[in-house]
Amino acid sequence: MYALKRWPALLRYCDDGAIEIDNSAAERALHGVAIGRCNYLFAGTDSGGERAAAIYSLIGTAKLNGVDSEHWLHPVLTHIVNRPVNRVDDFLPWNCNLPAAR
Repeated sequence: MYALKRWPALLRYCDDGAIEIDNSAAERALHGVAIGRCNYLFAGTDSGGERAAAIYSLIGTAKLNGVDSEHWLHPVLTHIVNRPVNRVDDFLPWNCNLPAAR
């Protein structure tokens, strides 16, 4: 009975091979967010939690753009102090021209 009630969705999955049969990939992608949310509770202060969220966001952005976050963040955090605020986008993962990883 369960499968019969969901028959149209099952047929849609069978018609299009690009549709995933489960949502495991999405759940794995969100797992880090859920863990981060727990860690924010122990950041000590609201500003500490905001800083932790900012770092998680930077690392996630690098990961989504196929960039090694450690290799990208080290020069960014080293040089961002000397960069004018209107040129900070030069440090975005897709704009940043860094030497190849060792």
